[in-house]
Amino acid sequence: MEDCLGQKWKQRQFDLASVSDLSVALPSPSPGIARFDTDGLKIYQQSHQIPFSVDPRTVQLYKLSPVQSVCVVEGSDVCKKTLYSRGVTIQFRNEEDSAAFHCVVQQWKKEVNPQGENGPNGTLTTSKSKFDEKIESSSAKMYFHYYGQLLHQQNMLQDYIRTGTYHAAVIENRSDFIGRVVVDVGAGSGILSLFAAQAGAKHVYAVEASDMAEYARKLVAGNPMLAQRITVIKGKVEDVELPEKADILISEPMGTLLVNERMLESYVIARDRFLAPTGKMFPALGRIHMAPFTDEYLFMEIANKALFWQQQNYYGVDLTPLHGTAYQGYFSQPVVDAFDPRLLIAPSIFHVIDFTKIKEEELYEIDIPLRFIASVGTRVHGLACWFDVLFNGSTVQRWLSTAPGSPTTHWYQLRCVLSQPIYVMAGQEITGRLHLIAHNAQSYTIYLTLSVKMWGPGSEQGGILQTSSCKLDLKEPYYRMSQPQAYALAQDQQCQPFVPSQDFDEPEIVQQHSSNSCVQIDSVMQNI
Repeated sequence: MEDCLGQKWKQRQFDLASVSDLSVALPSPSPGIARFDTDGLKIYQQSHQIPFSVDPRTVQLYKLSPVQSVCVVEGSDVCKKTLYSRGVTIQFRNEEDSAAFHCVVQQWKKEVNPQGENGPNGTLTTSKSKFDEKIESSSAKMYFHYYGQLLHQQNMLQDYIRTGTYHAAVIENRSDFIGRVVVDVGAGSGILSLFAAQAGAKHVYAVEASDMAEYARKLVAGNPMLAQRITVIKGKVEDVELPEKADILISEPMGTLLVNERMLESYVIARDRFLAPTGKMFPALGRIHMAPFTDEYLFMEIANKALFWQQQNYYGVDLTPLHGTAYQGYFSQPVVDAFDPRLLIAPSIFHVIDFTKIKEEELYEIDIPLRFIASVGTRVHGLACWFDVLFNGSTVQRWLSTAPGSPTTHWYQLRCVLSQPIYVMAGQEITGRLHLIAHNAQSYTIYLTLSVKMWGPGSEQGGILQTSSCKLDLKEPYYRMSQPQAYALAQDQQCQPFVPSQDFDEPEIVQQHSSNSCVQIDSVMQNI
């Protein structure tokens, strides 16, 4: 179709069913005309004499439906800084006119900027987006396919802790939303956009890259009292352009361990691209909480998976050469489930990620030093992790928590299990490091090290007694996801009640109990 158009874009004109200026507080749609001439593209609205002029190097065109599109162009503020400041919604008489218009615009841009040189906004028009440069295409395809299905959206919507907390955080802080422009980053079904509109937002731009955008449009259209203030835009926040700055960014960018799926980076990019200097982010910060745990049942469950590879006569084949590799492989999977907080053997610590200040690049590698004081004498099987996020509203501050012992969410909690547990006595210091390195499959490689130092008289001259390390792939967890079990505690594992995160001052020294060996577990480990 493009070939047949040639230079005809210079004479093309399209009659529009309606034109609506998005920069107006209460837009009044009216019929109009889109005309390509020697001066470029101009969009006229019958009720206004001044046309909407378009620069071919900077125009961005997004389809909202088969017959409706948003056209965004570049403008300048009083400081002459470049930003996308104006946009119009245009509705065609039929799908054929819409398709022809889009085709002409693409041809027109090629004629004006054939090599994809730098436009006035400083970006290459034909270059890969930032998202595509750092994420492998197969991972992105699976990711957007997953979130493009209603059954997965339903799973999140039916997490009433998640959805209810978001709704309360928005509605209880109406003063932050009334008359404000809101951008919903990764809008999914559009539920958060609808919440923002319920709270009185002037306009909400719901940005969603997956096919869920089409369902979001249907959901928004099915709520006509709110629909006139919500625009769903299909695209990545790294790529799309908006007609105005946002007063509020709202998003649900949290994955397992807070950072899985690497959507926090998109949230930060949206902040830098769209949020006004005095704008707010919902949520504003997140915390990763960590504490050592003991769980003989879980350890045995994982270790026993590798027993299959101890067979010396499997249809005449000796499988034992692969037992050690299989054993380590099972322990390379973080465990996602809900556990009894009494399994924690020390008060938790936390690492803060401030969404309002952190740079995108700082999320590529997260290094967290660990230091705990054991409350009981037991075996340490690994590190338990969970997160919470803060909605820092002007009226009400509200936390969304995934902590053990709290109502279970679809995130559950996460545990990194050591293939070689370490022994501690009550009052001993446990040190280590949790090191997260992002990879292009939209997740992280986890490196965990835990060490136990000498405790008691002469400990300052003593070194580290035991160290255990593991490498895990956050992309490939073991979804155990059971509800917290009623664990029968052994006599030497009288764990303490769950203690929330707290700073270290002078940790309480708990009386040491005798420690018995676990013959069954040790026998399994000896065969590695």
